[in-house]
Amino acid sequence: MDSGERGGIGHAHSYAVTVHSTQQGRQGWLRAARQRLDRERAERATPIPRSRPERLLEAKRRLEEDLAIEQRANASYEAYRARGLMKNGRRLGSNTTPKPYRPPDTPAGKVNLTDPDSKLVHGMRGWVQGYNAQAVCNERHLIVAADVMTASSDFGHVGPMLSAARSELQAAGVNDAPNVVVADAGYWHLEQMNAITGEGVAVLVPPDSSRRKDKPTRPGWNGGAYDFMRSVLATERGSELYKQRAQLIEPIFGHTKHNRGFTRFARRGRAAARTEWRLMAATHNLVKLHQHFTAEPD
Repeated sequence: MDSGERGGIGHAHSYAVTVHSTQQGRQGWLRAARQRLDRERAERATPIPRSRPERLLEAKRRLEEDLAIEQRANASYEAYRARGLMKNGRRLGSNTTPKPYRPPDTPAGKVNLTDPDSKLVHGMRGWVQGYNAQAVCNERHLIVAADVMTASSDFGHVGPMLSAARSELQAAGVNDAPNVVVADAGYWHLEQMNAITGEGVAVLVPPDSSRRKDKPTRPGWNGGAYDFMRSVLATERGSELYKQRAQLIEPIFGHTKHNRGFTRFARRGRAAARTEWRLMAATHNLVKLHQHFTAEPD
């Protein structure tokens, strides 16, 4: 089973198509709060207003909500620091005093007025206003899960996409669970990978991106899980399994974007974009099934 993405797919109206971390400090708390807010917005799936004045009001509301979340998360972090105790009951070291920080008094972010749900995401041809399209496929090139994310990177998506795939398989009456997950380097998320491995599913995600030609190894990504994964991928079996990633997921995105011409969404809003992307996935599967059942036997 493979999970992947190939750049943000923008909608027709744009230019193109956790838990608090006590080890990551203040930025970890702020990041977790933003991620939680993004998940809540995705679950609400609120339609985007057609009226521009209404979208302006929605943009204002979101900016104020972003600021409120940051202020509350920062206050929680300051209270945690003031207690002087970590979650395990140990005292915080005196050498861990964080840098002073004060959230802004007024919203400082940006919201796209055409589609407030969309974000700037990095595609193969640069930055676009849109979404990060995700898909999970099996060894038969059938898409078993599809979703759209607002985060530009793939970091943190391997766990949610595997959960989505399991839910879809269960709903379809398929009891066989995935036994191997392969994904490219952008999906490296050690906590999620360890959780998946703990459930008896092998995970193959290289810590090094093939795009880093001058310095293949990321600074500081040595030893421990990084070297262990490199050693696994260097084995004959590990290399054989990981090579299937490019043979499985890459053709699906290439066919969808270049042969089918799906390079932008036609509707506003994350929920609408998700529906459109899943429709593309469903028709992809229907064509695959049709070809399978109409193929002449060898």
